[in-house]
Formats: sequence, structure tokens, C-alpha cells
Amino acid sequence: MHPNDRLLLAAARRGDTAEVRAALDAGAHVECRDGERRTPLLLAAREDRVGAAELLVAAGADPDARDGQDDTPWLVTGVTGSVRMMRVLLPAGPDLTLTNRFGGISLIPAAERGHVAYVRAVLRETDIDVDHVNRLGWTALLEAVILGDGGRRHQEIVELLITAGADPLLADHDGTTPLRHARRRGFDRIAGLLEAAGRAGSR
Repeated sequence: MHPNDRLLLAAARRGDTAEVRAALDAGAHVECRDGERRTPLLLAAREDRVGAAELLVAAGADPDARDGQDDTPWLVTGVTGSVRMMRVLLPAGPDLTLTNRFGGISLIPAAERGHVAYVRAVLRETDIDVDHVNRLGWTALLEAVILGDGGRRHQEIVELLITAGADPLLADHDGTTPLRHARRRGFDRIAGLLEAAGRAGSR
């Protein structure tokens, strides 16, 4: 690896904007990779280094560059829940249909992890597929119920997803609906939201 590439990767991870700029000016390749095939932009996204990411995007960094685990800078924003990073990457034109190693788009881990602000922003500011189904047979709505804790954050995410048009009757591979999962887990507030959405959809 060229020394300037090594400097760029390290600076992006640390969020050192002066070093990122210096490495790029010295000829570092904006799409260079570390040992795990992560690009500088992916490292910046993982660590939520917004300033570094802005410089890299301006230099033409690819928001869809995959690493060895099939993550991309854009997909990582759903894991971290960083709205600021999401908005830095949007002008670079990320492919919202690309999936991670579990077959999920960025909305799904965000819903699972309770990243309310991210879910709200990505639903409002993009045309991401609210009913995308991952390899487990789960949508963002199903993940919010199955892997969430039933608390306020996941209640709000369920409400946001329903408002955005998520199908409350879309079941998993076993035929179990979000409502049935919510009832099984004793999530009364979420079950109520899903029941109301189901009634509204059947009118």
C-alpha cells in the first residue's frame, strides 16, 4: 500500500480533516482499501467522522463501495443511526437498494436499533423501500417488533413506518404478522398501533 493511502485511511478513521486533505493532495487514492477492504469513506462513516466524509465525498468517494463484509458507507449509516452522515452521503447518490450480508437495506438495522431520528429522516428524505424484506423474511416493521424492546423508541419507529406506508399485515417467512409478534412479546402499545393500521388498511 502506498504511504499516502495508509495516511488517508488512518486520518479518515480519526476524523482528522487536515490530514485527510493533505493525503488527498499528496495523491492518495480516494478508494484505497485497508486489510478488510474498507475505504476511507466507509471508515469515516463507521466512526461518524462527518467532516472527513464531506471531504471524501467532494473528492468523489463512492458511497456504495463494499468491504469484505458487504457493508458500504451508506449501509453503515443505518447501523450508526447518524442523520448527519446520511445527509453527507445523499448528494453522492447512494444506491438505496443495495443490501448488507443479511439482505437488509439501511432502514432495517436502524429500525431494529431504535434509531428514531434516522428512521424519520430516511423515510422523509429518500424513496427507500419501507417494505423491503431481508433474508430472514423480515421487514423494518418486523425487526422493530421482533428485535426491539417495545419501549418508546420502537413504538415511535413502528408509528413512523406505518405512516410511511409500511404494510402492517406483511408476515414473516413463517406467516407470523407484526401484530402477532407484538402480542406474543406483550408489546401492548405497539399491538394497538398495528391493530389500528390493519383496520384502516382493510377499509
